[in-house]
Amino acid sequence: MGEARVLMERLTEAITGKPDLEAIAGLFAEDAVAYTPDGGEMRGREAIVEYWRLMTEAVPEATYTSLHAYEVGDTAIDEGIYSGRNTGPIALPTGETLPPTDKHLTMRGIDLATVANGRIVSYRLYFDQMEFLDQLGLLPAT
Repeated sequence: MGEARVLMERLTEAITGKPDLEAIAGLFAEDAVAYTPDGGEMRGREAIVEYWRLMTEAVPEATYTSLHAYEVGDTAIDEGIYSGRNTGPIALPTGETLPPTDKHLTMRGIDLATVANGRIVSYRLYFDQMEFLDQLGLLPAT
């Protein structure tokens, strides 16, 4: 198992169960860049840790079930199922928050982490935002 795979597994562990923001911070390079469908592009370790703080507060006891795990050179690629109950506020890009829905969600997603010098320098997370909002009951009725 290479460095990228080890760091990706540590990140998954740090954001699930009992979230560990300090561990998350230690995994990313100071000038890391991340992209998520709900957070857009984030530059710098602090912005990335803040994203995970908000996500782990919204779903504080999430679990992750791996479906596929790969490592290609300096990049780890995971596909899996993220599950949990929304018991914390949901942060919106506007800075506003929505109250917890107390609904359970199960989402399939893919993330990629590229490493250099023992830290994640590039991170990309992909999941279906509409599925996320629908499972939380936040989409208008059709």
